Amino acid sequence: MTNHLIDYAAQAEILIEALPYMLKYDETTVVVKYGGNAMGDEEAALDFARDVVMLKQSGLNPIVVHGGGPQIGKMLERLGVKSEFRNGLRVTNAATIEVVEMVLSGTVNKQMVGWINHVGGKAIGLCGKDGNMVQARKLEKRDEQGNLIDLGFVGDPEVVNREVLDDIIKSDLIPVIAPVATSKTGETYNVNADTFAGAIAGAMRAKRLLLLTDVPGVLDGNKNLLSELTVSQTKLLMEQGVITGGMIPKVETCFYALEKGVEAVVILDGKVPHAVLIELFTEHGAGTFIKKG
Repeated sequence: MTNHLIDYAAQAEILIEALPYMLKYDETTVVVKYGGNAMGDEEAALDFARDVVMLKQSGLNPIVVHGGGPQIGKMLERLGVKSEFRNGLRVTNAATIEVVEMVLSGTVNKQMVGWINHVGGKAIGLCGKDGNMVQARKLEKRDEQGNLIDLGFVGDPEVVNREVLDDIIKSDLIPVIAPVATSKTGETYNVNADTFAGAIAGAMRAKRLLLLTDVPGVLDGNKNLLSELTVSQTKLLMEQGVITGGMIPKVETCFYALEKGVEAVVILDGKVPHAVLIELFTEHGAGTFIKKG
């Protein structure tokens, strides 16, 4: 065989190895949360978009939920809207929520839609307000003394109506959703993207929820990656102080999604090229796999 035929044979072998995994996920729903931090690198974002289109073409039903914290911060600074923080959390007042909705549901959402469409997919941009998809209540946070912290228009998903998504995933369209929701009384709420993705995955009984972040996954006390955990093992690591900081809300989202019927959740590094395909279509995995137990 000539060299180029050998190369083609190697590529074909990779596809054959992926076949069992494609069959495993055929016609299942996978929710992928893509962080705003990763959107600053256009080539990485296009790689992610290609992954999503590949999932759709392979018979899966991908749903993308995106963040946009850095983009919100930049726009607030540009408009001269001062950010207020309480216990390290941004307060979303009336002026800020207008900017949040503009950036998340507008600029960031349509950018993500554009990338997916550019690489051959058919994406449609939505937010939780569309079709009354996600109804939220005001988020309640307390400080270490137990005092209530008022974060303004920051919400927690309360009800997810899956009708719109059910209709979309029957088509060739890929839903891309901004984590903005409405309340019973019509107020607009900014929702943490991880939490929002967990609520969507739970309502859709997703096969997988993938939380793309900027770290390899859950690390042990020696900073080594833990490739697989049960819920009970993860809670023990939290009690021991091994899981701290920004990883806590992510694993809490995992617990919520698993309780709602998601089969498994994976926290993985979104900076790794084609991390989504590595996780779903190879035997290696690309992060921390968390399951019930």
